[in-house]
Amino acid sequence: MSDEEQEFLTAKELAALLRVKERKVYELASNNEIPCTRALGKLLFQRDAIDRWLNESSTGLDHAPNSKTRPNVMLGSHDPLLEWSLRESKSGMAMFFDGSMDGIERFADGDGIATGLHVYEPDTKTWNIETVKTAFRNKPVVLSQWIWRERGLIFRPELDGKVTGIDSVTDLRLVPRQAEAGSQRLLEYLLKEQKIDKAALDMTPVARTETDAALAVSDGSGDVTLGLKSLAKQYRLSFVPVMRERFDLLVDRRAWFEEPMQRFFEFCATDTFKKRVGELGGYNTDGMGKIVFNGAG
Repeated sequence: MSDEEQEFLTAKELAALLRVKERKVYELASNNEIPCTRALGKLLFQRDAIDRWLNESSTGLDHAPNSKTRPNVMLGSHDPLLEWSLRESKSGMAMFFDGSMDGIERFADGDGIATGLHVYEPDTKTWNIETVKTAFRNKPVVLSQWIWRERGLIFRPELDGKVTGIDSVTDLRLVPRQAEAGSQRLLEYLLKEQKIDKAALDMTPVARTETDAALAVSDGSGDVTLGLKSLAKQYRLSFVPVMRERFDLLVDRRAWFEEPMQRFFEFCATDTFKKRVGELGGYNTDGMGKIVFNGAG
C-alpha cells in the first residue's frame, strides 16, 4: 500500500473502521459532521483528521455504535475462575459468556463494560493483541492481562495411553465448542497444523462453556475435548497438556475506573483469590494487571 493510500480512507474503509453502514458515512459527510475531502467526485477521509475527530469531537463519538450507556455486564469467553471471582468480589456485574469472538462483537456494540478473550494469533504466536488492535484501534479501551491457563486434551481415565496429542483424536468422539469460542478457533488451527480434516471427525453436539465440555466427557457423551486443566482436575478426568494460553480482559476505559471493575480487580489481589487459584490448578497469575494495549480513543 502506498503512502497516499495509507493517508486517506475511502467511505467503505471508514465505515468498517467506525463499524457503521457505508450510508451513515455519506450522511455524516453531507451534513458536514465529519472531515472529508472531495476529489474527482469521490469522498476521501484523511486518516489523521479522522483520528482527531474521534478523539476530540463529541459529535463524532455520538455517532459511534458503542457510545450508548454500557450495561454492567462481563461478556466473552467462559472461565470458571472468572465466573467465581465476579460473584465472590460482589462486583455486581452480570455475566454473558458465549465465546471470545462473540464477546468482542457484543463489546463493540456496547453490550457490556468488559469482555474476556483468549484468541491465539499464529502469525505472532501470541494472544489477543492484534485482534483487539484491528477492532478497537481508535476506541477508548484497555486490554489487560488477567490469567494464564493450561489447555489440553481432557478425557476419561480409561483412555489413558490412547490419547497422547491432537493426532490421537481422530478415532474418538470429540466435543467441540461453538465457532465463536477461542478454544474452538485454537482447535481448528491445531487440527489444520496436523493436517487433520475436521469434517472427517466424529463430533458431538456443541458445548457452549468450558464446564459443559468437561461434563460431556465426564458423562460419556463424548470421549475427548480441548479443555482446561482446572476442569479436568475438578471432574477427575485425565489431561494431556497442549498449550499455555493467556486470558485477557478488554475493558471500556471509563468503566475501568468505576466501582464494579475496581471491586473486581481489588478482589483479584486478595489472599482469597490466590488461594482459589492454587486449589483449582492449571492457572498462573504471572503478569496479572499488565496493560498490553491501550486504545487511542
